[in-house]
Amino acid sequence: MSQPENISVEPVKPEQLSVQDFLGDEYAVDEDMMQTKCAKNIRGRVLKTDFAERFLPSVPVLQWAKHFSEAEYERLSHYRGTFGWGSVSIDVLNQSLGILNTSANRVMFDDWDKRKHRSQCIRCAVVGNGGILNGSKKGREIDRNDYVFRTNGAVIKGFEEDVGSRTSFYTFSTNTFRNSLRSYRSAGYKSAPQNKETRYIFLPDHDRDYILMRAASLHIPILSGKDRSSRPPTYFGPSVTVEKFKMYHPDFVRYLRNRFLHSGRLNGRHRNIYRPSTGAVMLLAALHTCDEVNAYGFMTPDYRNYSDHYFDKIPHRVRFFANHDFRLELKLWQGLHNAGLINLYMRT
Repeated sequence: MSQPENISVEPVKPEQLSVQDFLGDEYAVDEDMMQTKCAKNIRGRVLKTDFAERFLPSVPVLQWAKHFSEAEYERLSHYRGTFGWGSVSIDVLNQSLGILNTSANRVMFDDWDKRKHRSQCIRCAVVGNGGILNGSKKGREIDRNDYVFRTNGAVIKGFEEDVGSRTSFYTFSTNTFRNSLRSYRSAGYKSAPQNKETRYIFLPDHDRDYILMRAASLHIPILSGKDRSSRPPTYFGPSVTVEKFKMYHPDFVRYLRNRFLHSGRLNGRHRNIYRPSTGAVMLLAALHTCDEVNAYGFMTPDYRNYSDHYFDKIPHRVRFFANHDFRLELKLWQGLHNAGLINLYMRT
């Protein structure tokens, strides 16, 4: 019988880093991450664009059991939050990553080879929660993709005509997920999507994410910390297995910040809290794994014409936060769209 989750949560305290070391523009390498031989894949097209110098095809998108070692812990413990392992003890990390050892945890599209009617190329719909989707009637178009990515407060019921009904991948951190449950319950968001095809991708920014993933996979309670409970977590359904979980590699998130979303906030007082938004990580992960990316519900130049979210009962303006740079993300989406690397849904 599995024992309750009650393991050490004391991380190593990182030393004060220089700006160059803080950014850490050196990364682990994973070869052969592509799952198709699509002739028109994004990785080939990017070489003909201005993004070629930024793009590193071998940076691992996901982390799993093979990535843990004491040497890697020493390297990544210098970086906190989503960018490393500095917020996680070596015991928590070892015990959590240790169970991500199945073939399904290693690649994004773990069921692709089992699909009977698969095409030569993987087409992905990446769905943000922006108000531009309200009234768009893009639901069927979204669901026709091979895979559908969603994040955080992804309210679906009642909005299927605009946003579709499928969820292949749900990206979140424990913090953003619990915030979504509190903030969007009145809009109809009451749990993470729980479809047969749904995989859950943690964006770990704290030891909470590693602890929750392990507890949910093993169906054991969490006995300490903010998520303490007397019963196993049921956010992902009563019969979820470890094969359903994936985790973004901190090198990948740091690479996205350093090369795609290098904000001026890194030079100011918000340096230590700035990171790409959860939706941005989701979209850029699709850019690095899919052959074709169709993006919906992301910020466009006319964002003032729409409410913050497509599910808002009372329209309100987009809110900006110190820990994200939405204007920089807007600029990046336009650049990727104009370069032909993503197809960004815009109304004008």
